Amino acid sequence: MTYETIAALGLFAFVSSITPGPNNLMLMASGANFGFRRTLPHMLGVNLGFILMIFLVGMGLIKIFDLYPISYTILKIFSVVYLSYLAYKIATATPPKDAEKQGKPFTFLQAAAFQWVNPKAWVMSMGAITLFAASKELSAILMLVLVFGIVNLPSISGWTILGQQMRHWLDSPKRLRIFNYSMAALLIASLLPTLF
Repeated sequence: MTYETIAALGLFAFVSSITPGPNNLMLMASGANFGFRRTLPHMLGVNLGFILMIFLVGMGLIKIFDLYPISYTILKIFSVVYLSYLAYKIATATPPKDAEKQGKPFTFLQAAAFQWVNPKAWVMSMGAITLFAASKELSAILMLVLVFGIVNLPSISGWTILGQQMRHWLDSPKRLRIFNYSMAALLIASLLPTLF
């Protein structure tokens, strides 16, 4: 890859990583409900799970969707059902002080596994492979993994920090309810571009 291509890839990775989507909205909600430290495994799971996805998609997993188009429809249905369940969990989350004692943020493995049902992650990984590693050469795929690995973690951390900064404002049960309902609605709304 040329320097210009790597710069374009870095910009693509930044824009696609920092814009709202299921991961970022869930990290913001987790930051608000559990704080940055307890959300760290979730963030690391998102980052490492996503770069593993890029690697596997680049190495040929994308061919399954070409061979069996119904698999893409099944993935979409499963994603919608699972994200709707997560939206419900966010909408009904307990206040931050109660969540510290009772609730549990996503674990590393849960967050890594979530990438496989996250429509935005699929779009990002397939878009990155198509735009920057169409040759399917191992060196190009590894460059994608490296760039996304470096760019993604700081980008998603910002969402967790934003959520954590909102904790004092969410002490009010009414504001917390509004926040959680808003996050749940935005999570559902983040599916719309992928579905339609």
